[in-house]
Amino acid sequence: MDNRIRKIMRFYGYVQGVGFRWRAIQAARAAGVTGWVRNRYDGSVSMEIQGSEEQINAVIQMITRSPYIEITKTYSKTIPVKEDERDFTVKDSEWHD
Repeated sequence: MDNRIRKIMRFYGYVQGVGFRWRAIQAARAAGVTGWVRNRYDGSVSMEIQGSEEQINAVIQMITRSPYIEITKTYSKTIPVKEDERDFTVKDSEWHD
């Protein structure tokens, strides 16, 4: 049974220039999830992450354990699963919408 879900997430706070994307990719690969992460023009970080609820929660916990990252607000929405996705990557920074 496939219990994968996909979420789009936004993280606000002290999240750029502190190793957030590096930490996210390491945590995602350790947890076995797929998706991507990128910096945004407004200083936030966007992520699409796909796996079980438990895997996704484990990734978020690993990211927040960093002494340099300070998340003050999070936005999360469940979106459709991408069946053909096989890895977790860092996308180029997004400096405009």
